[in-house]
Amino acid sequence: MVDKVSKETRSRIMGAIRSKHTKLEDRITKELWHYGIRFRKNVRNLRGTPDIAIIKYKVVIFIDSCFWHACKSHGHIPKSNSDFWINKFNKNLTRDIVITNHYKNIGWNIIRIWEHEVQEDFGKTIDSIVDFIYISKRIVTREE
Repeated sequence: MVDKVSKETRSRIMGAIRSKHTKLEDRITKELWHYGIRFRKNVRNLRGTPDIAIIKYKVVIFIDSCFWHACKSHGHIPKSNSDFWINKFNKNLTRDIVITNHYKNIGWNIIRIWEHEVQEDFGKTIDSIVDFIYISKRIVTREE
């Protein structure tokens, strides 16, 4: 299938996609705030710029989109410029693994949430995030 827009237009469209303050991220953070969970968003001085970070409890949360993080269930490779996209997705996957290992190696608690998990069952996803945070909080509190 041929792209319906020019390369320049497609480049501009893809370049305009935000990496922070997305609708998905805002929906999750708004709900967590209602639960009384306090956090920082897109913390630039933490490796990988986590979408949500609770430094006090050594918790980082990444919300991964199915497209950009090559979800096995919902991700796809665009037909035009496929070599570029394959390379891009492989770099993203490698970076995700490196960042996850980094946080695990320094004793932090990391969770990655897929976009489709949020869309399929928002309540269940929020509950799992809240449970993860409270479990992490107890672990850190005991060590102190």
